[in-house]
Amino acid sequence: MRSRGIDARSIAPAIEAIEMDDWRARHPFRTPERAARVFGSRAVLDGPDLRRAIEEVRPDAVIVDVATWGAIAAAEAWGGPWACFCPFPLMLPSPEAPPLGPGLRPARGSLGRLRDRLASSLFDRGFDRLVLRRLNGVRATLELGPLDHALDMFRCAPLLLYMTAEPFEYPRSDWPESVVMVGPCAWDPPAELPAELAGVELPLVLVTTSSEFQDDGRLVHTALEALAGEPFHVVATLPSADPGALRPPANATVLPFAPHAPILARSACAITHGGMGATQKALALGVPVCAVPFGRDQFEVARRVEVAAAGSRLPASRLRPDRLLEKVHEAIANRAGAERIARAFAAAGGPVAAADAFERRLLQPESRR
Repeated sequence: MRSRGIDARSIAPAIEAIEMDDWRARHPFRTPERAARVFGSRAVLDGPDLRRAIEEVRPDAVIVDVATWGAIAAAEAWGGPWACFCPFPLMLPSPEAPPLGPGLRPARGSLGRLRDRLASSLFDRGFDRLVLRRLNGVRATLELGPLDHALDMFRCAPLLLYMTAEPFEYPRSDWPESVVMVGPCAWDPPAELPAELAGVELPLVLVTTSSEFQDDGRLVHTALEALAGEPFHVVATLPSADPGALRPPANATVLPFAPHAPILARSACAITHGGMGATQKALALGVPVCAVPFGRDQFEVARRVEVAAAGSRLPASRLRPDRLLEKVHEAIANRAGAERIARAFAAAGGPVAAADAFERRLLQPESRR
């Protein structure tokens, strides 16, 4: 960031020291509880951290990551122009969309709507139980009033830049006025294809795992086995694991990290863990995705891939080489759907649309009256 003229500084080390450990949950129903505990523990620190930064820098405006719950409260308490950005499925309920979490299909008919009402009620009460007391404790230290429901924190910002677009996000008519969908704001530094791929002429298949450890390395193992001997060259990246123990077949390259854009430009398919960033980056380039969700928001992302006919979905519980190979071919057959999503993302405007919305809504004189 500094090399591009941006004054960048690290957050407090104690925040990063609180590692996401939701993958240790012994049952999927315990995963949200662990994740909420981590975000809540970070909130106690990231609120004061942002407040110190505001006091030091004295900014004209502030943009806050929607996953930093304490920083959201600190920005609200500051009182100047501020916005949130959300690079994940947005946790705002709607009767027009399935409740967030398990990756349910959009409802059909009266039974489906009843399912959504019941599931939404259970989710809202559970989220309040896990989060609300700690969140309101952080707000009290900043002299802010308590929230009635934890999800209300996502309604506090005057502007919320939502980094996706319909129809990848489920269409709904009741988005709050503060929400502006701008499409994914993906950016890679200019880069060439990795030297390890020089001379490779086969179509590529990119395999990605989470950048925040969640023990999803078996996705790479399974992909290497499934695609060995297939007319593709597999490129697997493991940013949070050690690739040294892998013995890839002749048609595969394993790297700890590689810029994805030049790889995707030559890819027939991307196999992702269902992370929003990697999945939308592929779709933004018209590359179909085989999403294999392991946890977190990945069930929602994978279901959206399937519903949008922009690839395929394979739950991690069913991950086997034969099934993965079948789903890769299913995804490749859905390239037209991926290209449709790419056009929708481009039409949403990306970073330029985000900057325009921020300036128009928060910085222009008429917006501050």
